[in-house]
Amino acid sequence: MSTDMQKHQTATTFSQVRTACDIIRAHPEERHTLNRLAHRVGLSPFHFQRTFTRLVGISPRAFAEACRLGQVKSALRKGARVTPALYDAGYGSSSRLYERVDSAMGMTPATYRRGGEGASIDFTVANSPLGALLVAATARGVCRVMIGDDDQTLERELRLEYPRAEIRRNDSLLSAQVKTLLNYLRGRSPHPDLPLDVRATAFQWRVWRQLKAIPYGETRTYQEVAKAIGKPTATRAVARACATNPVALVIPCHRVIRTDGSMGGYRWGIPRKETLLRDERARRKA
Repeated sequence: MSTDMQKHQTATTFSQVRTACDIIRAHPEERHTLNRLAHRVGLSPFHFQRTFTRLVGISPRAFAEACRLGQVKSALRKGARVTPALYDAGYGSSSRLYERVDSAMGMTPATYRRGGEGASIDFTVANSPLGALLVAATARGVCRVMIGDDDQTLERELRLEYPRAEIRRNDSLLSAQVKTLLNYLRGRSPHPDLPLDVRATAFQWRVWRQLKAIPYGETRTYQEVAKAIGKPTATRAVARACATNPVALVIPCHRVIRTDGSMGGYRWGIPRKETLLRDERARRKA
């Protein structure tokens, strides 16, 4: 197959997957079966499933569920009641919604709507080579990793995120998670893998998975990440996904830079980003 034919085929496949995504987003409340979606974009179900998952990062079913949950969360943030929100999003019963949303949000829909009321979050702050390091977690996994100059500011930011949650400091409970992150910062482990409990859109997850695929000691540009997830024109959206990363270091948004080689943004300060990249490159060479 010639190079031009390959490029045309790749572009066609991107277009077909993008069309499927648009169909799902337009009507997240509908039941989008694999066969029906594949037929609408002109692919076999097997090829569609495999290609969609490779390009988007999640399966068509998971993408549809994420869109449906996104509709529910958007309605709840606007003050909608839980029952109308769940039926508008296509859930046939409250039990189905709670099965899905409880794991995705880390709390029930009603709790999320009330600013985390009733949710239980433990946190700790430790000294690190980058400054104060806050780690917060629910029973399901780490929900926040933040870096700053002092404990009080980081704790205040955490409480603003969940103004009605039960938030308590528990240094001993999170000692293992802190150790994992400190080992990474000290060059003893290239990948601080931790179980996570974070809220995100399907697009954010696609970006974050791509960030975790960037090898230790290397960088990618925002444009390269956008192309890698099949959204070559979504450079700004990729930058936004990096900026809203709730778990610094675990999802290595510091490995994304501008096309001209400059640092771009970093929520925790450009000097920290420069330090992280310099240390990773030096350790990789060593």
